[in-house]
Amino acid sequence: MIRTVDLTSKPTLVASDLPRPDISVDSAEEAVSAIIESVRQRGAAAVLELGEQFDRVRPATLRVPQEVIDEAVASLDPEIRAALDVAISRVRQVHSQQLPTDHSTEFGAGGRVTGKHVPVDRVGLYVPGGAAVYPSSVVMNVVPAQIAGVGSIAVASPPQPDNGGWPHPTILAAAGILGVEEVYATGGAQAIAWLALGSSGVTEPAPDEFGVPVNVVTGPGNLYVATAKRLLQGEVGIDSEAGPTEIMIIADDSANPEFVAADLISQAEHDELASAVLVTDSKELAEKVSAAVEAQVAQTKHQERVTASLSGQQSAIVMVRDLDQAVELANLYGAEHLEIQVVNAAELAGQIRNAGAVFVGSFAPVSLGDYCAGSNHVLPTMGCACHSSGLNVGHFIKLVQFIDYDKTALQEVAPVVETLAEAEDLPAHARAVSIRFSDSGESL
Repeated sequence: MIRTVDLTSKPTLVASDLPRPDISVDSAEEAVSAIIESVRQRGAAAVLELGEQFDRVRPATLRVPQEVIDEAVASLDPEIRAALDVAISRVRQVHSQQLPTDHSTEFGAGGRVTGKHVPVDRVGLYVPGGAAVYPSSVVMNVVPAQIAGVGSIAVASPPQPDNGGWPHPTILAAAGILGVEEVYATGGAQAIAWLALGSSGVTEPAPDEFGVPVNVVTGPGNLYVATAKRLLQGEVGIDSEAGPTEIMIIADDSANPEFVAADLISQAEHDELASAVLVTDSKELAEKVSAAVEAQVAQTKHQERVTASLSGQQSAIVMVRDLDQAVELANLYGAEHLEIQVVNAAELAGQIRNAGAVFVGSFAPVSLGDYCAGSNHVLPTMGCACHSSGLNVGHFIKLVQFIDYDKTALQEVAPVVETLAEAEDLPAHARAVSIRFSDSGESL
């Protein structure tokens, strides 16, 4: 089912050695560009029509009525409510530690630069709802935005034919528990476009479907969601292009093959395009994991989806010479989720530079991070961990610098400004300083 790739004889690893899905954001750009332009021109009307086309249902209104959210909260299974409460508490505890500290630097008595961290005004948070239901993604998006101090939060999630055109009731309940009142029944690229553009370019939006554009859009999604975020970046801030999920596991002969197989399958359960990769220097472990995967897949609920993921070119058991080569491969791959199941796992984890999240030891499966470790499960994929971070409070905060200099402080560095301005052939820059100390400046 899952193929084996032998890299033991490779002296140097390159990107083409890595198991990756045969997809790219570029392949969806034409279709997504058309969707964005339609939403830009026609606003909510376009969003509702696209939802009817792709999700096979048209809600009565794009915005979910408050009474529908309240009913979802009231009807929520108490056990699910209790589990969400634990997840919310732990995510709040971890993310509260991420708040940055303002700073101020003094240059003598009259020069000061102050950095103040200010939350963005409004955010749009995307929660997927296709092959599975993700109330946990509501928690992961909303909690850091709230901790950052964002005053206006909008959530979008796909309409469900089995729920009267509203998003799944568990998603609505999670939003309601967190105090989110603005929820839209829309998914895919059109949801990202609606959050980013709203009705800003529409001449006559329906009064009850007026959308206020957000400053930042975050949340995981499929290829079309990731493409929409890429195309709209600049008009709106984004977290990262989080596409189909992926797991990489570094394991040696001390690992439990049943654990490893279960963890590979847990991510393959998300999506047929999900990537599941085991990296090991133990041939014996590789054989045991392959057999365990076969046995466990036969018993899993979403067997067809899991099989498609594990048998795809994006998934593999990769044989390496040693754990040093495994670390090299992991840093080149930049996995969304990286598990380390080896002797001295913490020591090896210290060598990892590129990963969305690192799960250390045999008792830290990715599933823990998906729900209640306290970490965030909205993570960069497709190697973007080499430059992007998982969703955190910082995505919702901007640093504003305040420069406060009096005349004496400016005069002290005026020659520096003038010299550098002249070096850049920008004499007007120099004059903007020197005029303040000339006769004309002194007379004002």
